[in-house]
Amino acid sequence: MSDNTMSETGSDSRPEPSELRFVDRHIGPDAQAVATLLNTIGVASLDELAAKAVPAAIFDPVTADGIAPGLEHLPPAATEAEALAELRALADSNTVAVSMIGQGYFDTLTPPVLRRNILQNPAWYTAYTPYQPEISQGRLEALLNFQTMVTDLTALEVANASMLDEGTAAAEAMTLMHRAVRGSSNRIAVHTDVYAQTAAILATRAEPLGIEIVTADLRQGLPDGDFFGVITQLPGASGDVHDWAGLVGQAHERGALVAVGADLLALTLVTPPGEIAADVAFGSTQRFGVPMGFGGPHAGYLAVGSKHARQLPGRLVGVSKDADGSPAYRLALQTREQHIRRDKATSNICTAQVLLAVMAAMYASYHGATGLTAIANRVHRHAGSLAAGLAAAGVEVVHTSFFDTVLARVPARALQVQAAAKERGINVWMVDDDHISVTCDEVTTDDHVSAVIEAFSGGPAGGPVDFVGADIATRTSEFLTHPAFHKYRTETEMMRYLRSLADKDIALDRSMIPLGSCTMKLNAAAEMESITWSEFARQHPFAPASDTPGLRRLIADLQIWLSGLTGYDEVSLQPNAGSQGEYAGLLAIQAYHAARGDTGRTVCLIPSSAHGTNAASAAMVGMKVVVVTCRANGDVDLDDLRAKAAEHAERLSALMITYPSTHGVYEHDIADICAAVHDAGGQVYVDGANLNALVGLARPGRFGGDVSHLNLHKTFCIPHGGGGPGVGPVAVRSHLAPYLPGHPLAAELADERTVSAAPYGSASILPITWAYIRMMGAQGLRSASLVAIASANYIARRLDEYYPVLYTGENGMVAHECILDLRTITKTTGVTVDDVAKRLADYGFHAPTMSFPVAGTLMVEPTESESLTEIDAFCEAMIAIRAEIDQVGSGAWPAEDNPLRGAPHTAASLLVTEWNHPYTREQAAYPLGASFRPKVWPPVRRIDGAYGDRNLVCSCPPVEAFA
Repeated sequence: MSDNTMSETGSDSRPEPSELRFVDRHIGPDAQAVATLLNTIGVASLDELAAKAVPAAIFDPVTADGIAPGLEHLPPAATEAEALAELRALADSNTVAVSMIGQGYFDTLTPPVLRRNILQNPAWYTAYTPYQPEISQGRLEALLNFQTMVTDLTALEVANASMLDEGTAAAEAMTLMHRAVRGSSNRIAVHTDVYAQTAAILATRAEPLGIEIVTADLRQGLPDGDFFGVITQLPGASGDVHDWAGLVGQAHERGALVAVGADLLALTLVTPPGEIAADVAFGSTQRFGVPMGFGGPHAGYLAVGSKHARQLPGRLVGVSKDADGSPAYRLALQTREQHIRRDKATSNICTAQVLLAVMAAMYASYHGATGLTAIANRVHRHAGSLAAGLAAAGVEVVHTSFFDTVLARVPARALQVQAAAKERGINVWMVDDDHISVTCDEVTTDDHVSAVIEAFSGGPAGGPVDFVGADIATRTSEFLTHPAFHKYRTETEMMRYLRSLADKDIALDRSMIPLGSCTMKLNAAAEMESITWSEFARQHPFAPASDTPGLRRLIADLQIWLSGLTGYDEVSLQPNAGSQGEYAGLLAIQAYHAARGDTGRTVCLIPSSAHGTNAASAAMVGMKVVVVTCRANGDVDLDDLRAKAAEHAERLSALMITYPSTHGVYEHDIADICAAVHDAGGQVYVDGANLNALVGLARPGRFGGDVSHLNLHKTFCIPHGGGGPGVGPVAVRSHLAPYLPGHPLAAELADERTVSAAPYGSASILPITWAYIRMMGAQGLRSASLVAIASANYIARRLDEYYPVLYTGENGMVAHECILDLRTITKTTGVTVDDVAKRLADYGFHAPTMSFPVAGTLMVEPTESESLTEIDAFCEAMIAIRAEIDQVGSGAWPAEDNPLRGAPHTAASLLVTEWNHPYTREQAAYPLGASFRPKVWPPVRRIDGAYGDRNLVCSCPPVEAFA
């Protein structure tokens, strides 16, 4: 290694602690530890390891000054203080105006107790998706609260655990209705007054699926002809609040389903969709305490009637019971999801917005029904006062029925009024030359209302005008009656509640999370610090460009840096999840073929080992999935690939391949694989999920990829947040650049292929990745990749004699992860991967990835951030578990009653008068002794998943259920 972090000889050249650079803080093993890793692996240096693991044909050797190709454009590594100072300068160049733009985004007041104890708390933001529910009960309970909040406010029976944003939730509502109706019609009616970004996403999603969108003013009724679905908005983008009950009845009479995009705050006052018999509700929970953040991340929502529960895409938290019969939470109905059903899944979504959903749920819990209604009434009063004041000034107010948004008609004066408001520090929305829209929110004051009236009239407003109320259908039903929404009104109670939930989970702040394919690496505090700064957090995504030069500079920096790191020519930061990045990349490929007249290219080759999202994404863009087999060593079968490429040559659109492979190996045939697809006229999509094994070593855009998505929440340190936020930028070669995602409300982007509601997706968390790259520098990024590879190979060497490593490369090396094969163990002893995963919780560890991509295996990825001490502790736990397995295999412990089958063990399960098990309480709770690790007590025993699916409960159970 060429930098000073660790020398290849193994001597510790780190400076004194006060002088440590960020790279020394980020990478876990020091030089002495790296020497131990390398000695165990059997190589002399990290560069020798890379040369043995990475195929020479794609390997990027460093230059004389230690910089890898593609990284020359990066500035020298900054210290934490320097990077934060640069971010502060970028933030200070932004203008935080009063936003009265609306259009789906609203300023909000985040309670400090939530900001400090959720958004800034690593117990919440470093957690992983709750696939191990026994050690995820806290975030599962919070998500159940979110689902309950949504079902209560929409008056529908089932809501999922959040969507990526409102626009994509609308698109999922459309495809859900399309699946559910299964009729001859492919037409959907969409109201003219839905948000522009929602309409754009609907158009993007509809085209490849052959869905025809009929846009009409649905206040006049449903147009003639057959429809499978109807989509409308409440309130509309113009602010109009319409009673949709008649339209719902008309649609049902004609066999169509109805989805309503509903503002949850408005639903505290307005009759909810479920009470007018709507089938689906969708929207955003952003205004429930989540900053606008230049567009995201925000938790969208999707709710349905109970008969459509199994059609619902995304994650769904359900209530089940554990081995002792106690209530316990888990993700329900996972057989709908892409990793099970692949191209037949309900959606390609594999990322929710958990961290933001938790924020919104706790905002509702903190305020309760009374508090939310009071906020809604204040917002409504301000809007009414504005309308009355405009009318008094002689300005025509278009709608008499509204909640928070007033549409004013100002013939040929809209630009003038917008400028006058801007002079007063307020941004309003110019609909067209003749109309201005003004939206009130939680932050709006009387002074803001007066200033806007002045902007319209050109003179003093004369103070707020009294307002009685607009003509809206008033809600009469109760909501948020569960104790979760009225027990935690004081800061003391809320603080303790959030702490109690966090204590039920294992996140990265308590343990290594060795999940293969998911790269759970450090989310450094210096990276996270700036995301709550108001100059970033309080920006509306459609604010004037002059307000956001700092954010736009940061975005441009990232686009340049990520292009160089990957070897591609252009990058779009719009996709707000890896699944969205996949979808955008495949759309670009299809658009490229169409532009060349190759409209018949619809076949997508996907290896059998691939992520399930690959197949689901391909289906969403109208492709036919053809599976390519893998060899016994796990590599793609090149002969089968060539045969299928030849068979489908006239129809071949793309190959989707993950590199390094999903099996954790650098396939040496990758260049030949790419060439075979290109020779047949196809494009190569390289899934960037495993990019943490490539940065500074090889670039997919230079070894054959035409397009990749990157998971910023994996390789580039944006936190997983319990299952979101994610960011999935799409990077392309120049010939695909014209087909990157556009947006109707961003003048600098094309108006096509919109995939996310905001032009730059989850922009408010991009400073995290900016800070990581800025502080690591070129050498540090390469060091991170090399140490991650070394740590994975070290684990493979240490554990291979206990659990055979299933796949290795030509030189016996793995990439950044390894697969441990338990299939023979299970066959001879009955002990399963589930048993091992649950037993690891007793040792204080989160389990590796189970049974993916090969059933009966565990996939382990340590990341560069874990110290040798932590890695060794994990290995010791796995070795000890193997000894326990041998006890079962020998008959010393019965197959149905042993510490593995009984795991995890709660404190309550041990505090019993009679202990009727062949192993001791000490063996159950402290298998390696009380001094091994700080004890993390699982809050529940093993959960019965089948019971939860058979008895679906996905909102807060009544208190009596816990008696």
